[in-house]
Amino acid sequence: MIKKLIRAIAFKTGRFTSLYLKICKPSGTEYASFQKKWGNFYSIGDDCAFWPYTNITNPEYTRLGNNVMLSACTILGHDGSIAVLNKAYNKKLDRVGKVDIKDNVFIGHGAIILPGVTIGPNAIVAAGSVVSKDVPPGSIAAGVPAREIGRVDDLVKRLEEQTAQLPWASIIKDRVGAYDPKLEPILKEMRVKYFFGER
Repeated sequence: MIKKLIRAIAFKTGRFTSLYLKICKPSGTEYASFQKKWGNFYSIGDDCAFWPYTNITNPEYTRLGNNVMLSACTILGHDGSIAVLNKAYNKKLDRVGKVDIKDNVFIGHGAIILPGVTIGPNAIVAAGSVVSKDVPPGSIAAGVPAREIGRVDDLVKRLEEQTAQLPWASIIKDRVGAYDPKLEPILKEMRVKYFFGER
């Protein structure tokens, strides 16, 4: 009851955000919806997901398309060294940039997206990558600095073949959506048994 009330107040007013996060522990999709309404982003499309621990320094310079998932990554809209340089060299410099993430993009854990970058559509940024240049549509980018290492279409074909060989392939095929709370315990049990054998 209290969770429902706090969630309702937070979504209606944008207030009590820290209490909302602490008590309600929103899913990635719920938190993205909250940020779409109150987060000061340039824009957020439909069906996005990211969690409160995703670090987005300048949401006003950030645009997310539809079906974007951000894991625990960092998106920078400005260069923090400018303040130091301005003071050290008695200058008045500025260095900011938009981050434009198109439709159907996944950004992996620990990735850092620098200002002035466009990603996708239909792209994947691998975990731990540092993206300093645009990521072309349909590509997989990885590394420091990130570079194209493959194509998403090829990855989907490989994953489809690999998934068909898994002992739980029929469950994956029959489930609705990417996550089904009723099936997840069964999947976990089968996966653990497959990975490690019987206890």
